[in-house]
Amino acid sequence: MLRRIVHTSNDPTLLVLRLVLGSVFFAHGAQKMLGWFGGDGFTGTMGFFTQQMGIPAPLAVLAIAAEFFGGLGLLVGCLGRIAALGILSNMVVAVLMVHRQYGIFMNWAGNQQGEGYAYHLLAMALGLAILMNGSGAFSIDRLLTGPSASAAVHVATA
Repeated sequence: MLRRIVHTSNDPTLLVLRLVLGSVFFAHGAQKMLGWFGGDGFTGTMGFFTQQMGIPAPLAVLAIAAEFFGGLGLLVGCLGRIAALGILSNMVVAVLMVHRQYGIFMNWAGNQQGEGYAYHLLAMALGLAILMNGSGAFSIDRLLTGPSASAAVHVATA
């Protein structure tokens, strides 16, 4: 089962998708988890999610963890499919709970109260590509399941 989750090709395109999505979500997750980059940190984010947005505490913790640990996992290519699934789930919930009422467009001119969901669609597309195809080249997943890993398993069982 684990092998099916981490199996990936040596595709450099997946590397690019994974690094872009991982960088963006690690930064957003670090805001929420650690208070980096001007964020509120874990306590502040939990307060906002649970008190102002009405998200149950266990789900709020999962959302913060999906962004922070999912972004980190994507950066190094470790359990990329699971990381992408967490981020994809976060984005679907964000669109349905918050952003769909504002339409697709971002609020570049400040003409509306909130932001549209264009960014979220792009993140979902990247996450879906990684979920379907794995972490790609230069990933821990590739090291675990690449040709050299298969050879090592074959030698060990012979």
